Amino acid sequence: MDKILELENVTKEYKNFKLDNISFSLEKGYIMGLVGPNGSGKTTTIKLIMNLLSKNSGEIKVFGLDNSLDEKAIKERIGFVYDDNIYPLGLKLSKIALLIAPFYKTWNQELFNQYMKKFQLDPQSSLEKLSKGMKTKFAIVMALSHKPDLIIMDEPTSGLDPIFRRELLEMLQEIIEDGNCSVLFSSHITSDLEKIADYITFMDKGRVVLSDTYVNIVENYRLVKASEEIIKKERNKFLSYRCNSFGGEGLCKNWHSLQNEYPDKIVLEKPTIEDIMYYISKREEVEC
Repeated sequence: MDKILELENVTKEYKNFKLDNISFSLEKGYIMGLVGPNGSGKTTTIKLIMNLLSKNSGEIKVFGLDNSLDEKAIKERIGFVYDDNIYPLGLKLSKIALLIAPFYKTWNQELFNQYMKKFQLDPQSSLEKLSKGMKTKFAIVMALSHKPDLIIMDEPTSGLDPIFRRELLEMLQEIIEDGNCSVLFSSHITSDLEKIADYITFMDKGRVVLSDTYVNIVENYRLVKASEEIIKKERNKFLSYRCNSFGGEGLCKNWHSLQNEYPDKIVLEKPTIEDIMYYISKREEVEC
């Protein structure tokens, strides 16, 4: 399959933080959810992909091109929704579109008008008068109106009402149906990603801890609920766990051995992405 995005051993060092040798890739026609706690490096990674930051080492390719040497050609094919407004607040929405359109050879004014109507945005409104959610809707319109081959979204559903969030997710699924477009979607709302993501990349403390298909992840891991005695006895089989007066719970990858040994004494549940994030991020902070 064609890889639309590739990061290999990418490092970015700050005084108090290091993005440490991260590697993952995204194939054409798929949606990847980028998840992790605050400060894990998700936004830094996206800024590196967009060449808004310079990496210390490693390689980033987009559409098979070097993201720094071929920046202009790459950005013409990317729809970008950042977690904050990047457009002039004092201008009308129609004016912003007129200013941005020439940067994209594939800009489609008719498509822009359709999205503006769909999202109930008035072209004559000034950006500064819009709510945070409406500003995000406009950013999404701008990102989609040149029919990009890669859509990169950093916390796009933050501040959006549940109805529009669902509409956005459905729209992203429709966009990738022809197999030519891919989406990299960073979000704290992991339930959104569970609805649409084909792949999940989980970052923690500047590293990629897990990157796999969503199906593999939820099939490979289990939440194990059992007595405190069993949890502590089998502690080495858990990524992390916690106990209280009612028993214990932990995340386990090699859960079949526990199922065979304690068939009537444990409860197995498929974890959510949020469960996996929680227990992996707590793997050095066992709570028993």
